[in-house]
Amino acid sequence: MSKLEHKYDALLIVSFGGPEKREDVIPFLENVLRGRNVPRERMLEVAEHYYHFDGRSPINDQNRALMGALRCVVKIPVYWGNRNWHPMLADTMRQMSDDGVKRAVAFVTSAFGSYSGCRQYIEDIERARALVAAEGRDAATIHKIRPFSEHPKFIEAMTDRVRTALKELPRGQLVFTAHSVPVSMAESSPYVRELSRACAAVAQAVGRDTWKLAYQSRSGPPTQPWLEPDIMAYLREIRSDVVIVPIGFLSDHMEVLYDLDTEARALCEELGVKMVRAGTVGTHPAMIEMIAEMVEMDHAPCAEGCCSAPRRPPVSR
Repeated sequence: MSKLEHKYDALLIVSFGGPEKREDVIPFLENVLRGRNVPRERMLEVAEHYYHFDGRSPINDQNRALMGALRCVVKIPVYWGNRNWHPMLADTMRQMSDDGVKRAVAFVTSAFGSYSGCRQYIEDIERARALVAAEGRDAATIHKIRPFSEHPKFIEAMTDRVRTALKELPRGQLVFTAHSVPVSMAESSPYVRELSRACAAVAQAVGRDTWKLAYQSRSGPPTQPWLEPDIMAYLREIRSDVVIVPIGFLSDHMEVLYDLDTEARALCEELGVKMVRAGTVGTHPAMIEMIAEMVEMDHAPCAEGCCSAPRRPPVSR
């Protein structure tokens, strides 16, 4: 028995989830927004982003591709469960129980520490385990891999994507983007610090002294402060050729396809400037190597209270 097989029975990919047809969009978004103070009008506005692509988010296909690549290099079964859409995490853990999995390592498709990108996934896993156990099943013990934005292979993969983009637009300003989060969430996590370090490492690797970190895809009420600058506002401010690098996203899912490839590109055309969007790391060989290495490691739990939930703004009446 190899060291890898001895340590874990399975690898569990845990992700956000996304709709795969028009009929899925509203139920999916209701899952995402449950318990959050987001006006329904905003939800319907976001739904239009999905309808622009016939209701199909690419994130599920990208997770299937990730699983396929990993199955070529790891010697244990690979499972996949989502927070917000099928395959749901609890259903996947039921299948793992039926298959006799006792001890698994979880790779979450989020590189940076924050409540929504780390702590909430820990809560998702524990909630799913509790549901499975309440049904009288043996629920696998899950060890979650911690955020990995400083891992050399993540930086290598992101650097490779940026180098490719810079070949198309060598003089473009380098602008990194990540999903905006509430300021209260950022203050209780290493999110901005980790993003800044990763951006600096990639910029240095491609020989750039200057770069900017902007944010995209905010979804909260206007009364709640979120991280800025917004990428659209920043593009209007600089009015120059740009290479946009969605470093905060592991794959080209909806926020990348719509907010950058559609809206930001349209704005750049309106401003008369050139835009090239760097690829996300996806199934870059360095990423697959990184995950395969991490599967063989011990993973200590995050410190109690780290990446705590953001303070919710009061509901307007």
